[in-house]
Amino acid sequence: MRETPTYRIPLGILLLFVGIIIYSVIIARYAPGIMGDWPTWLQTIIYLTLGVVWLLPLKRFLIWMETGSWSPPKG
Repeated sequence: MRETPTYRIPLGILLLFVGIIIYSVIIARYAPGIMGDWPTWLQTIIYLTLGVVWLLPLKRFLIWMETGSWSPPKG
């Protein structure tokens, strides 16, 4: 366990917050114009997918916040 404070955790939280805001604004701005006339069931599937896809790079980002390395610790 880490004994000294590190800048990575507050910076990571701030970057994550800003990233989620930017991602959600982009989706909210452009997705309705692209798929506004599509069937509701298809829009639901796409919005659910877009709501989960931002989680894909999150594991490595959280590893970086804790360890300072982008890859998982060995062992």
